[in-house]
Amino acid sequence: MDLTGKLLIAMPGMGDPRFEHSVVMLCAHTPEGAMGLIVNKPLPEPRLEDLLEQLGIAVTASDRPGKQPILFGGPVETGRGFVLHTSEWRGSKDGLAVSDTMSMTATRDILEDIAAGVGPDRALFALGYAGWGPGQLEAEILDNGWLTAEADEALALDGEHATKWERALKNLGIDPRTLSASAGRA
Repeated sequence: MDLTGKLLIAMPGMGDPRFEHSVVMLCAHTPEGAMGLIVNKPLPEPRLEDLLEQLGIAVTASDRPGKQPILFGGPVETGRGFVLHTSEWRGSKDGLAVSDTMSMTATRDILEDIAAGVGPDRALFALGYAGWGPGQLEAEILDNGWLTAEADEALALDGEHATKWERALKNLGIDPRTLSASAGRA
C-alpha cells in the first residue's frame, strides 16, 4: 500500500497531543517508512518574514509573502524547513513530487524565488516533519489513529488552518461530532 500524496486525518483517540486534530500531507510512503507535513498547525513565531531575514534573503516581490505563518510540520527535525507547494514551480532538482499537483522542496532556492515573486502559485512553510518507521503508520491506521483521504490541494495549501481538520472530515462525509475515540472492528 502506497499512501504517498494522501491526507492523513487524526482520529479523536490519537493519544499523541502533537498530532491532535492534525491533517498531514503524506509526502512519501515506502516499505522503509513514511514522511509527511502537518498542514494545519501554525506556529506563533517565527513568521516567514522573520525566517527570510534570518537567512539574509531580501524580499523584493510586490506581493510581500512575509506575513504568512510557518507551520509545525511535525516533531522530527524541527529546525529543518520544508515548503509544500503547487508543482508548477521547478526550481530545485531536489524537489519531491507529492501528487500530480503538489511538490515538497527543502532547499533555499524556493525561498529566494518566493521572496522575488517568482515562486510557486501557492505554498505553505513548515518546520519539522512527521515521520514513521517501517510498518508504524500502517499499524497506527489499523489502531484507529488515522483516517486516509485523497489529496486535496485546495485544502492542504489554504490558510484556513483552524478549520482544516473539520473540513477534511466533512470532505469524507463525516461529521466530526460523531467520531468516537474508541476503536472497534467489524
